[in-house]
Amino acid sequence: MHAPTRLSLLSLLSATDRIEFGLLRDALDMSDSALSKQLATLEEAGLVALERDGVGRGKRVRVRMTEDGRQTFDGHVAALRAIVRRGAGMPWGSAAPG
Repeated sequence: MHAPTRLSLLSLLSATDRIEFGLLRDALDMSDSALSKQLATLEEAGLVALERDGVGRGKRVRVRMTEDGRQTFDGHVAALRAIVRRGAGMPWGSAAPG
């Protein structure tokens, strides 16, 4: 999940129960193939599930975050927040040392 694209994808999914493939693609400004590849990686890791219905041109794919995905994402966000807090608490404040 460390790739920025996958983190962005999971962030969008965390705010909803499920989202249609096309809306996710448009929100992330990705091609179908690029999004499919990222989703396949996340699905293989058990972080998202794809729900397919319909046939042919009427086929729809919805994406949802699994419970494992939600726990992994929440843990990742908590770790990032801890890193930011730790950095803000350094003697030099928000400026880099040097």
